[in-house]
Amino acid sequence: MKPEDALHALNSASSGAVAEGNVGGGTGMICHGFKGGTGTASRRISAKQGGYTVGVLVQCNYGVQSELRIAGIPVGRELPPAIPAKADTGSIIAALATDAPLLPHQLRRLARRVPLGLGRMGSYAADGSGDIFIAFSTANPGAWGSGAVKPVAMLPNNAMDPLFLATVQSVEEAVVNAMIAARTMKGINDFEVWAIPHAELQQVLKKYNRLVEPGAP
Repeated sequence: MKPEDALHALNSASSGAVAEGNVGGGTGMICHGFKGGTGTASRRISAKQGGYTVGVLVQCNYGVQSELRIAGIPVGRELPPAIPAKADTGSIIAALATDAPLLPHQLRRLARRVPLGLGRMGSYAADGSGDIFIAFSTANPGAWGSGAVKPVAMLPNNAMDPLFLATVQSVEEAVVNAMIAARTMKGINDFEVWAIPHAELQQVLKKYNRLVEPGAP
């Protein structure tokens, strides 16, 4: 990573849908035995709770198939074997963004909720995992710089629960989105990693009443 790489990322940023799956740093990643990659999701809390948004971007490279859960269902045990079973030696990167006015110590609290979302997916934070979680707020834009004392808004700690829940839900969905968007990929030495099979996954979710056909009562 060089300064020009960071500048290119900033200068090429745009609104709209975020590319997911085998893109960017997520290109070579494996998640729960299937092809992993880049995924994103967000939640907006109610207006009564502040109307703030939490957005999450993950690059998932962790987990074993036998522990994979989606919608609370142990789908990994019901799907055809992907790559041979191995220890969980991968890692995951998660970046959280919010417009809630949070101070650094509060953002740290938000970042610490990321593992709860991963736990819903079946992660147990194995010994070989080198996870990285960061969080930032876009609030208080005038707080930086030299000169006079700067006014800073701060959300009370006891009002953060909706943001914690939004973080957990967003992380869980972002990993699912990364796996669903990813495609089968062959890498060095013809090592092939299969994408999670969509049709089989849908059948498992239907079996446990977690997926309803469009138009069904």
